[in-house]
Amino acid sequence: MDDKTIYALSTVYGKSGVAIFRISGKNALDAIKFLTNIDCDNIKSRYAYFSQIHDINGGALDNALALYFKSPNSFTGEDIVEIQSHGSKAVISSILENLGKIDNFRLAEPGEFSKRAFYNNKMDLTEAEGLADLIDAETSEQQKYALRQMNGELKNLYENWRESLVSVLSHIEAYIDFPDEELPDDIVLNLENTVFKVKEDIIKHLSQSDYGEKLHEGFRVVIIGEPNTGKSSLLNTLAKREAVIVSDIAGTTRDAIDVYMDIKGYPVIFTDTAGLRKTEETIEKKGIEIAYEKAKQADLIIALINGEKPNLEQFENIATDCKEKIFYVVNKSDKIDEKQCSEYKKQGFVTISAKNKDGIEILIQKISNKISSEFTESSSALITRQRYREVLNDVFKGLEDFNLQKSIELAAEDIRLAARNIGKITGRIEVDEILDKIFGSFCIGK
Repeated sequence: MDDKTIYALSTVYGKSGVAIFRISGKNALDAIKFLTNIDCDNIKSRYAYFSQIHDINGGALDNALALYFKSPNSFTGEDIVEIQSHGSKAVISSILENLGKIDNFRLAEPGEFSKRAFYNNKMDLTEAEGLADLIDAETSEQQKYALRQMNGELKNLYENWRESLVSVLSHIEAYIDFPDEELPDDIVLNLENTVFKVKEDIIKHLSQSDYGEKLHEGFRVVIIGEPNTGKSSLLNTLAKREAVIVSDIAGTTRDAIDVYMDIKGYPVIFTDTAGLRKTEETIEKKGIEIAYEKAKQADLIIALINGEKPNLEQFENIATDCKEKIFYVVNKSDKIDEKQCSEYKKQGFVTISAKNKDGIEILIQKISNKISSEFTESSSALITRQRYREVLNDVFKGLEDFNLQKSIELAAEDIRLAARNIGKITGRIEVDEILDKIFGSFCIGK
């Protein structure tokens, strides 16, 4: 990372009411000095100043607000200046052009403001990824969990584990230089208990379902059933648009089709599949194989039944393997009488009419309840990235190898590797802190 001052348009380029430019670096105040009439010698941090924005030669560009955030109390930990101008393309282009003419200024690279915040210890990697998730959030639940991660929920959890291991390592390291002395029994017990507690916490964290990753990527709900049960019609009704082709001709849907939706705040990917039936037609047969495979991989399965001609045999194999995640839904309730509908409901089936949109809200609520119940059962700190899970698996395996009956140097290495691996998640990999732990407990003058 170089020491140049970086700048960028922080809002979307195009016609808008307001455009915000962010400048970060040791020379950030030069943006105010060269482009405004504000007295930089007496400028106050975190105050908004209204001024004309002009080019390097003094030509007027716009009237705008300018704000100064003095280091280290800023997003990046460096001096930051923000200019809030009108959002026309002409104004945006002219301000960017003149920022580029200031000495030691350059256009920021993607994510560079957050990268500088990380390097200046304003955030760790989990918080940075939480910020990225918040920016990308499309549903309320994604927003909620991204905000929790950005505010340090995962960082605090992982850092507590790492600090516990560093503390254990510092005690072990203190005895390595004295091979003739054995660790006292009470210290051995305390160290082993600390490692055991961290190990138990990690395995509990890992044992939760992958709903954190699902919240990030989307929950998969697969619709299966015989031809002409209304799978495509149901998907279009849920999506509130013509997402897939609907036809009375059996076998119209031959491949799995994904449609992304927001269901009560949760990101859900619904998949329409080929109708389940016996066929010798090669392409349709392949589509049916894909339908079964998609169902097995799904988080939830909607087993759609034709209310006029119910057939549950088609679901026997899937029901055996996926009993906990299958919903039986009877379509075409508009074509059957109340008595039949009542019988289906007694069996726990949801009755709907995809055509008339009857029962759709009940189905959506059941899907939402199923997903939210899994969150309630999960730990409050969700694993939101596959890389977290992979690293923590390595940490757990390393701690499984730890014991103080082996060579003390080998025991120390087990803990050192585990602490370093946790640091890969947060980005906090520091060697000197072990020495700080050792000597920090010494008396003054020692």
